[in-house]
Amino acid sequence: MEKKIGFIGFGKMAQAMAGGMISSGLISPDQIIASMRTEKTRLYVEKQYGIHTFSSNSDVAKAADVLFLAVAPYSYFEVIEEVKEFVKSDAIIVTIAAGITTEDVEVAFGKQVKVVRTMPNTPSLVGAGMTAVSVNDEITDDELQTVEELLGSFGKVEVIVESQMDAIPAISGSSPAYVYMMIEAMADGGVVQGLSRDQSYRLAAQAVLGAAQMVLETGKHPGELKDQVTSPGGATIAAVATLEQERFRGAVLAAMESCTEKVKKLGKK
Repeated sequence: MEKKIGFIGFGKMAQAMAGGMISSGLISPDQIIASMRTEKTRLYVEKQYGIHTFSSNSDVAKAADVLFLAVAPYSYFEVIEEVKEFVKSDAIIVTIAAGITTEDVEVAFGKQVKVVRTMPNTPSLVGAGMTAVSVNDEITDDELQTVEELLGSFGKVEVIVESQMDAIPAISGSSPAYVYMMIEAMADGGVVQGLSRDQSYRLAAQAVLGAAQMVLETGKHPGELKDQVTSPGGATIAAVATLEQERFRGAVLAAMESCTEKVKKLGKK
């Protein structure tokens, strides 16, 4: 791919994205440029990733064919105001912030721009990310394919209509946190039963990984897979019954609703 990829901001998520692009062979380090605040960070990033770095956001905006705005949501409009006169007319602007719509970005630029709204998640750091994508009317099919290739270098990509984007943090953006809590709780249970802490984490994490792979690879309904594990009068169905009594599913649904409501509030600021 012969594109110059720019990042304004280069935190953990941006590092995961750039690292995935480079390790996949899709993009070479000299095709990536990034801006960040401190010289210490720039030196670290240049050494770690072999990319070109700048202190000026506008320097990145001038050169990028695909520009990732990898800053906190509250900084978006300040950054756009800073770079909007420097961005190429045909550049693809990619957002990764909850609650920031393509229309918000268009209004901030004050002109027609190509905008892709994305919501990645932290498993991108290990090449197992899930990124939801929606686009504005200026993005062509070929440009969407370019973005999908870039995002696909560090995980899976799902294209959806933008009206559904506020639901994405709850189901894939923030949900790794719920799963980490479940793994931690399962590991605590293992320790109670006499297993070591390290063994408990490995056993619990691998069980979660395997269960997820079963859903994805078999295509079977999760309920059907659950039924295959629960023998009549057995230990698993006893555990499942306790989870139901303790409102396990209800707690997950309530957590997701809280997450989505917070996302909507962020978008109104």
